[in-house]
Amino acid sequence: MKYFIVLAFLSVLCSCHKQDAHVKTGGMEISFVNNAGSQKITLGNTQYINSSGETFTIGTLKYYISNIVITKTTGEKYIVPQDSCYFLIDESNASSLKPRLNIPQGNYSSLSFMVGVDSLRNTKDLSQRTGVLDPTNTAADMYWTWNSGYIFFKVEGNSAASLQTDKSYRFHIGLFGGYSSGTINNTRIVSINLSQKGNAIISSGKTSHININADILKIFNGTHVISIANSSVIMATANSADVADNYATLFSHASTINE
Repeated sequence: MKYFIVLAFLSVLCSCHKQDAHVKTGGMEISFVNNAGSQKITLGNTQYINSSGETFTIGTLKYYISNIVITKTTGEKYIVPQDSCYFLIDESNASSLKPRLNIPQGNYSSLSFMVGVDSLRNTKDLSQRTGVLDPTNTAADMYWTWNSGYIFFKVEGNSAASLQTDKSYRFHIGLFGGYSSGTINNTRIVSINLSQKGNAIISSGKTSHININADILKIFNGTHVISIANSSVIMATANSADVADNYATLFSHASTINE
C-alpha cells in the first residue's frame, strides 16, 4: 500500500503541466559545481582528505537530479514537466553539469530537486525511459540489471585506507523502495533557498543562471561519518542509507546571475 501511495504522490508531483500558450517563459540554467571543500574536483590522481583523515582520489562522479520544483516569492510553485525533469550530472561531461529548463516568467526564491530517480519512473516501461534514463545507452553504467533499478549516486576512486586488494573504493547508491517487495528508499529531496544570494528572475528571452555547489567531502560526514577503511564498497546494503543521508547535504546555493 505504501508503495502505491508513493507512486500516486510522485505521479502528481512530476505530472506534465501544460503551459498556457499566452504564458511568457524564459530560461533557467542550474549549474552544478562539484567541489571538495573549497577545491574544485579534478578526476584522476588528485588527492583529497576526508573527515576520518583518509586520503582518496575520485575517478568517477555521477548522480541523478530529478523532480525539480521551483517556487515564486508569492508561494506559487512550478513543477517541471515529467519528461523534462531528469538529468545525469557527470563530472567527466562538462555539458551535463548545467541542466537548462524553460520556465514561466516570474521571481523565484527557492527550488527543490530529488537526488535519484523516483519509483514511478523506475518502474515504467523501457520505452518511457529514454535519454539519460536509457539503460541500454547513456544510463548503462548507472543501472543495476540484476536489481532492476537506477544507481542514483556513484563515486569511485582509490585510497590507501581501502582494504580492497587494488586499494579502490566504490559507493554505488540506488534503491527506490521496491516494486513487488519493500527495500530501502535512498531517494532524497534537497531544498535550496535562493533568497540570500539572489532570486532567479525569469523573463522572456533571457536566462537566469543558478550556481549550486556540491561539496563531495560531505559524502563522508554530512550526517553520518563514513570511513573508507570500514566501508570501501557500499552498494545495496543497509549502510547505503547513510550515504544517501549524506548526499542530501552536499548542495548549497553559491549565486544567481540574471541576464
